[in-house]
Amino acid sequence: MRERRSLPLVGQPQPERADAARNRQKIIDVAARMVAERGAADLSLDEVARVAGVGVGTVYRRFGDRSGLVYALLDERERRFQSAFFAGPPPLGPGAPAGERITAFLHALVERIVAQQELFLLLEQGGKSGGFSGPYRVHHIHLATLLTEACPHANAPFLADALLAPINARLIALQTEERGMSIDEIKSGLTALAAAVTRA
Repeated sequence: MRERRSLPLVGQPQPERADAARNRQKIIDVAARMVAERGAADLSLDEVARVAGVGVGTVYRRFGDRSGLVYALLDERERRFQSAFFAGPPPLGPGAPAGERITAFLHALVERIVAQQELFLLLEQGGKSGGFSGPYRVHHIHLATLLTEACPHANAPFLADALLAPINARLIALQTEERGMSIDEIKSGLTALAAAVTRA
């Protein structure tokens, strides 16, 4: 299968001056440390600016609002994830049968969200999750491409949406916290769903 490698990564940075790049990285490092130490719920751009030693206006101009800063915190891990499914080792990357890659992708996406679940919840609860733009489009195109290979006569774009729908921070939180499901159980359910879809 021909891999799609020209898809946009979330938050693709534009060329910037060295001092601006240093300030941006300093802000991201401080915000990441604050989230790791205290959680994401109380993340404040004003406090991030103070701790980073930069002007509040610099933070707001660079990131716009808290959602923009959260996107930046999510960005690096998303880049690594996309690199893994486009060019990493199988079964997530090329070289395995499409059905195996679909399952590996769904499992890896669950792990991706769980690793930064608090940040994803912030975006989703704030209504600024980006909806079906950014990473979702990349994930959808990749999954639809694999589905087309696995089931040439199926409606791959619809099935890709159907397989991606259960993988969001709010639903995973509900399943683990209220229903007592483990991450392995969630992955097992997705395995069964993917198998049913690819048999159709």
